[in-house]
Amino acid sequence: MKFLPDRFTLTLLATVLLASFLPARGVAVGWLNTLTVAAIALLFFMHGAKLSREAILAGSNNWRLHLWVMFSTFIIFPLLGVLFKWWSPVAVSPELYNGFIYLCILPATVQSAIAFTSLAGGNVAAAVCSASASSLLGIFVSPLLVGLLLNVHGETGGLQQVGSIVLQLLVPFIAGHLARPLIGKWIDRHRKWIGKTDQTSILLVVYAAFSEAVTHGIWHQVGWKALLFILLVSLALLAVVLLINIQMARWLGFNKADEITIVFCGSKKSLANGIPMANILFPAASVGVMVLPLMVFHQVQLMTCAMLARRYQQKQLRQQQAAKEKTA
Repeated sequence: MKFLPDRFTLTLLATVLLASFLPARGVAVGWLNTLTVAAIALLFFMHGAKLSREAILAGSNNWRLHLWVMFSTFIIFPLLGVLFKWWSPVAVSPELYNGFIYLCILPATVQSAIAFTSLAGGNVAAAVCSASASSLLGIFVSPLLVGLLLNVHGETGGLQQVGSIVLQLLVPFIAGHLARPLIGKWIDRHRKWIGKTDQTSILLVVYAAFSEAVTHGIWHQVGWKALLFILLVSLALLAVVLLINIQMARWLGFNKADEITIVFCGSKKSLANGIPMANILFPAASVGVMVLPLMVFHQVQLMTCAMLARRYQQKQLRQQQAAKEKTA
């Protein structure tokens, strides 16, 4: 396994650089904001259309697993984020510490959590159900946690946060899911193209967020030392959560397939949900700084979980080979 960024991450970095040197200004900002809202709606419409009801029902009976994944996602992660901000070991911008709290309150990924669970030989049906439930629950829980833990006030606070999220994220999501009987087969045949649409939507939101941040001097607030700090904290945070999930899965008596599902669904955070949500929840000038920890953590979790999935896979292959040799 090569320890290298994937193509999407490189494109994400290129988008940040483009926004840094050629940010949207003047009249272009209004057009870009309108396009961004449409892109977010399309992104969540496609998420809803891709969601298979049959796959969710197949894994829905493993309630102990789902409870622990939700506990890890919405309790353990936020507690770690709050404790880290309280500790504040390094003198960096307070917005970076808030960015880590925001990262910690987001729902789990869907596509990559399922893909890594499948690669490692885990319970794929349970992963589909758990990751999808986390993503849907996050539409309500994450904004409430933002108001509670980040003390966000004004027009983005309280119930109005949830209302904006419901209108811009949940309504397209439900519309897409209701349209699945009509477009589901087409979606399944063109998943690669749909994936490109998802990525394009995220890149557009990133460009808009960083354009605004650059005009407000983000790179005067965040230097290479701050970026190194974000990287090291992301590695440490992921390591702690992975260790907790592995140990708790074994202590609670889950089998190996369920342990794998818990590891990959309970330790990942969604870039696809987090960036559009930040665009709604936070003032435009602060979105760029707030999502920096999420963008770094996204790459760290992909590379680390890819290596971990390969280790699980290789271990299972060795066990299967040993069992064949015994019966031979």
